[in-house]
Amino acid sequence: MRNERVLPAGKRAIVLLSGGLDSAVTLYIAKSKGFECFCLIFDYGQRHKREIRAAKKVAGATGCKYEVIKITLPCKGSSLLDKKINIPERANGQTGKRATKIPSTYVPGRNIIFLSFALSYAEAINARAIFIGAHAQDYSGYPDCRPEFYRAFNEVAAEGTKSGVENRDIKIEAPLINDTKARIILKGAKLNVPFRFTWSCYRGGRVPCGKCDSCYYRAKGFKEAGIDER
Repeated sequence: MRNERVLPAGKRAIVLLSGGLDSAVTLYIAKSKGFECFCLIFDYGQRHKREIRAAKKVAGATGCKYEVIKITLPCKGSSLLDKKINIPERANGQTGKRATKIPSTYVPGRNIIFLSFALSYAEAINARAIFIGAHAQDYSGYPDCRPEFYRAFNEVAAEGTKSGVENRDIKIEAPLINDTKARIILKGAKLNVPFRFTWSCYRGGRVPCGKCDSCYYRAKGFKEAGIDER
């Protein structure tokens, strides 16, 4: 992303790319809107590197430039960061009801941190949009996946950046925010997203565990969409 020609305002976008299904669909949506996309992939000390490899594959499939940002979250506080904390498993027959409390897979302030990096990048390369694949439905109750959070962060971006005070706002785009997993998958299928490259499991084994929330919602989404992910 360094030493790039500055394009006219509105032509560039930063895409937060995790390697999961949602962020892959979001990247393809951004490209379909005519943006030149620059992907940020975060190595933040997560339990495994499988999702980072997946993100690189997805970026490669689109021909988009990407950069891996390595950061350390020393306080941990999440089962995705601390291997001493067990990943929650979905019991056999348990329905897909929204969680009543925030699960241990929540990483404190993760999307605030990621969006702050993306906002800095966006200003530096004259990008006018940041895309993130968050969605509020069929999810685990994370507070940083709610529409209210993104409305508030857009206000922060407008008030706390040079671009914002000069009326060149950098917009945070969460195009999947109100979609179900099935609808996200259907959107991705129309855009020819290579789902086979994506990784959703909270564990990093050779194959998905099939027991964590992320595996459950992925499988449920493909079934409801009537699409074979293979």
